[in-house]
Amino acid sequence: MNRMKDMLLTAGLQLEDQIIEKLNQYHGMLLDWNTRMDLTSVSEKDMAARHFLDSLLPLTKEGLFPEGARLIDVGTGAGFPGLPLAIARPDMQVTLLEAQGKRCQFLSAVCQALALENVTVINDRAEVLGRDESHREQYDRAAARAVAPLNILCEYLLPFVKEGGCALCWKGPAVLEEREDGAAAAQALGGALGELLEMAFPGMDTRHVLARIDKTEKTLPQYPRKNGIPAKRPLKAAKK
Repeated sequence: MNRMKDMLLTAGLQLEDQIIEKLNQYHGMLLDWNTRMDLTSVSEKDMAARHFLDSLLPLTKEGLFPEGARLIDVGTGAGFPGLPLAIARPDMQVTLLEAQGKRCQFLSAVCQALALENVTVINDRAEVLGRDESHREQYDRAAARAVAPLNILCEYLLPFVKEGGCALCWKGPAVLEEREDGAAAAQALGGALGELLEMAFPGMDTRHVLARIDKTEKTLPQYPRKNGIPAKRPLKAAKK
């Protein structure tokens, strides 16, 4: 417990002991289930920083997650970043969207074990759920971590975001090369590419970037396109 707590404190995240305990319990279940299914390739030694700290670092940026916000984590995989955020911020309502059924079984087991009443797990694709009226433009925040290039993420995420909300993309340094196409895709989907926030890991060389995409108007009805099309034919900036 102390290792997780000390790591988060060093990053400026002072969380209650009961939250730290739940994060550790989740960590333990991830290690256990990962022996039976493909949840993560990150080593046990690096898991706390590369999964848990990485997911929670944006909480150090004031105003990114308003009180009572409704958040959807698209392509959540083993639950990152949505599940650590739901544990650390029980005031938020968090939906975990994952296309692989076995991973959803794991996520549901964690939610049950930790008694997380603010989390919903959905087994579906972003292209399908993004057209569902009960989810389309119903979220204050949509998040994705290590899922796809920025322009593809725009089509996955922005249909879920209500006007005035934003999409948040956990990215590496490659995001700088994705900005032009990302900005064009954001505009086509009713959004605008905002600031790129640097996320520094205390005492480590690792640096990630959080790309913010603000939702400025409704997404046109033709988006998201059918299953697989956003990745096969991603929206791009016009050639000069």
